[in-house]
Amino acid sequence: MFFQSWRDFLDMGGYGFYVWLSYGISFLAILLLAVQSWREKHRIFAAILREQAREQRIQAAQNGSEK
Repeated sequence: MFFQSWRDFLDMGGYGFYVWLSYGISFLAILLLAVQSWREKHRIFAAILREQAREQRIQAAQNGSEK
């Protein structure tokens, strides 16, 4: 598609509102998905670290009671 000016580009033949709204909603959805994924990754890593620390405490308690 060829536009004569930036205003024509933004207007998109009278459908600019819908075109740019759809781009905005898509960008927002992708951004929210990225943030959610990042937070979930950190939540999972924290849970793994807690579980490893718990297993080490259990192992230390078992080794201490065996002596």
